[in-house]
Amino acid sequence: MHPKVGTILRLFRTEAGYISGELLSRELGVSRTAIWKHISALRNSGYCIEAVPSRGYRLISSPDVINPHEVAAQLNSTTIGRHLEFFKLTTSTNSDAFRLAENGAVEGTVVLTDGQSGGKGRRGRIWSSPAGVNLYCSVVLRPAIMPHEAPQLTFLSAVAVARAIELTTNLIPEIKWPNDLLISGKKVAGLLNEMSAETDGINFVILGIGVNLNMTAGQFPDDLRHPATSLLLESGTEVDRPRFASTMLNELDRLYTDFLTHGFGPVREEWQRRCNANGRQVIVSDSGTECTGGLFIGIDADGALLLRSDDEVQHRITCGDVRVI
Repeated sequence: MHPKVGTILRLFRTEAGYISGELLSRELGVSRTAIWKHISALRNSGYCIEAVPSRGYRLISSPDVINPHEVAAQLNSTTIGRHLEFFKLTTSTNSDAFRLAENGAVEGTVVLTDGQSGGKGRRGRIWSSPAGVNLYCSVVLRPAIMPHEAPQLTFLSAVAVARAIELTTNLIPEIKWPNDLLISGKKVAGLLNEMSAETDGINFVILGIGVNLNMTAGQFPDDLRHPATSLLLESGTEVDRPRFASTMLNELDRLYTDFLTHGFGPVREEWQRRCNANGRQVIVSDSGTECTGGLFIGIDADGALLLRSDDEVQHRITCGDVRVI
């Protein structure tokens, strides 16, 4: 779509009722004929737009598509989403974002896709990514922090997704250390951050975010290691994917701005309140071998899991799968 189409969509989202062709022409700096062509392009893309003489245009409904113009029209962020890249189908948004970052992509660049053929999960696992139903995106950040602090951004992403779920559905998610979101004990979202860094600083961090929005039960693989679900399955209502994407990016922007100003503390506190293990006994296993058990007491400044065993010894754990007892 033409870039000015995004401006038209944004005006439809912010203005109540009809928008006159004169106002659109003035806002976009183009002729009334050009406005009509842009409206026609939107209609051809699945948007239902009513036109009434002497009143103007009114958006009736939008298609359920993830595209940069639709998402941008609902953004109110300052950093995240300043540049949007969209691929109808790609191997991995994290790989695309990493390549763009290496080539100088600005901080806040977001890569979106409708489907992935090789979505990445934690520890080399595959993230099932059917087209047309979910959110798959990756965000380029260039924070002035040390490399050992980069894992803090995973927790920031988790809180942003949790907030977005609560703002767009009637569901209350829980966060599982280090990077999963659960509803009714089943995984609904996963995060994967990747980094390019030198000894004394970070070149960039890629925040990879996958959220199961409208997947049906039959679309999940049979060989999942843990139970999974979608917002549709849990709420019984289809999720507006562009709205969810923009809501999540807006929340991520707020959290990132606060993180740069106030550090990890506020994010850490909210993450711990939302954690499914908060104040409970857990067992942490690595590669299927139970290794450490104890009372979950939080995460430290590097995002490591903190447990207190029965003999009052505190354990710091940096990797593994957590099971709440």
